[in-house]
Amino acid sequence: MKAITLAQHEPSKIAYTEVPSRILKPGEVRVLIKAAALNHRDEWCRKGLYPNLTEGTVMGSDGAGIITEIGEGVDSNYLSREVIINPALNWGQNQKVQSSSFEILGMPRNGTLAESVIVPSDRIHQKPAHLSWEEAAALPLAGLTAYRALNYQGNLVKGENLLVTGFGGGVAQFAAQFGIALGANVYISSSSNQKIKKGLELGAKAGFNYMDHNWTNQALEETGGFDLIIDSAAGDSFNHLLNVIKPGGKIVFFGATLGNPSKLEARKIFWNQIKLIGTTMGSDQDFLEMLELVETYQIKPIIDSVYSFDSAVEAFDRMRDGEQLGKIVLKP
Repeated sequence: MKAITLAQHEPSKIAYTEVPSRILKPGEVRVLIKAAALNHRDEWCRKGLYPNLTEGTVMGSDGAGIITEIGEGVDSNYLSREVIINPALNWGQNQKVQSSSFEILGMPRNGTLAESVIVPSDRIHQKPAHLSWEEAAALPLAGLTAYRALNYQGNLVKGENLLVTGFGGGVAQFAAQFGIALGANVYISSSSNQKIKKGLELGAKAGFNYMDHNWTNQALEETGGFDLIIDSAAGDSFNHLLNVIKPGGKIVFFGATLGNPSKLEARKIFWNQIKLIGTTMGSDQDFLEMLELVETYQIKPIIDSVYSFDSAVEAFDRMRDGEQLGKIVLKP
């Protein structure tokens, strides 16, 4: 079969090439991929910035498709089922934190950017009927991360003021959509006025361009502060968030694309009893609850663009350049 693999010897660092398949092990299923989606994780792997990189591994964590083969011990009713894939493997039994054997589909285990993928049968879920293949493929990793950040870690309550930073990326997109569905007063920030406009169309109350040095004052004047902030940038801008979070509020962060803050205003944190909470991906329970939310409110992911597998370099470059508004999808 053909797949997109990590290929550090190539100028683009990826290759669209033939890869061998294998026989299913007990408890596994083979999913014919109808659509897959990119995450920043894939670009970090391409740049060599992710741990446990293995040359020749099929990339991709997000995917949706049809089960075409089942291994020993798998219910025969699974055959021909339309499914999406939970890319979180071996979370474990502790809802609070992932196990030491936790991994994410797509590195070092072969992922979804292939004509088919083999996964344990407990990783597949019925595709929500209201979603297209492209929309279904866009949901798993980012949707799961956003749901856990908002609901398990953030304990979002209807009517609270929620700020989602960096709107336009996958997780931020879902955090805003989920927050709106759950009745929060959702606000967004971005360096792109176009992305802010899209967020307002989705139902955000207002948006702030964080390139404006006065954005924190604007936010405080308009909202009075935020009960919960979802962030993925960290860096020195993290201290700006401390200026707009309400006393007793929570800042939940799932990334550090700007690196670590050079300083942290500790006195402001403890005096205002601010909670800083780290989060990543999510448990099997989180995934089930996320799907229930998506189906209850008929939420549809924002699709930025759709590429064929043989245009993968162009798709990766679009993610690298930060041009996307929503998810970038690839199809065999």
